[in-house]
Amino acid sequence: MTQVEKAIRFKQLHQKGAPLVLYNIWDAGGAKALAEAGASAVATGSWSVAAAHGYPDGEAIPLDLALSVVERICATVNLPVTVDFEGGYATEPSEVAENTRKVIRAGAVGINFEDRIVNGKGLHKVEAQVARIKAIRATAEEEGVPLFINARTDLFLSAKPDDHADLVSDALTREAAYAAAGADGFFVPGLTDHDLIRQITEAASLPVNVMMRGALETVADATATGAARASFGPAPYARYLSDLQAAYMEATKPA
Repeated sequence: MTQVEKAIRFKQLHQKGAPLVLYNIWDAGGAKALAEAGASAVATGSWSVAAAHGYPDGEAIPLDLALSVVERICATVNLPVTVDFEGGYATEPSEVAENTRKVIRAGAVGINFEDRIVNGKGLHKVEAQVARIKAIRATAEEEGVPLFINARTDLFLSAKPDDHADLVSDALTREAAYAAAGADGFFVPGLTDHDLIRQITEAASLPVNVMMRGALETVADATATGAARASFGPAPYARYLSDLQAAYMEATKPA
């Protein structure tokens, strides 16, 4: 597939009630393993990519290094690749756009783009995030690639579960604004209550992405909420480390 064909295919994979499953990886080897296992697309996780190279999350890994990882992944598998791009490694729309151009030229066909102020407090105001999304969309059009912009809101990650019901309205306000700005998907990490997710999937115009954690124990759970995408975030990398440590301890235990 060409990059454009991958982008078109990736968007088609988002179906409400039949979620695209993305078991987030951090290197080309992991991407190849998932491709051989039958994955229809691969996704990086920012925490995992950073940790695998000795950095904390939060855009601490240098952008050039992160891009080199993306480029190797895209060169290794003939699948759509989406990148956890955090806040775009910049605040100003023009700078975010140019950084996104680099992601596209590395071969990716999708990004996660969050509204949290990375290394700051709170979320970007809706108007500011809309301007950033519009700049990304314009750049993707310039590059000739229908980039899948998965607009992530961190409303729920930054709040206590008991407060999540009160945030659904705010989340839907952001979803509508992000959709109008050119986003293709809406990501609500941290929200795991099935009924609340269902409220969002029923009202949203965009396909909704959930993160598998807490009460979202299985893909069947995500399917029942109407989600169109289920991703695993840092969980695969955490499991990989646990398995690696266990294998080492088994190999080195006294006879």
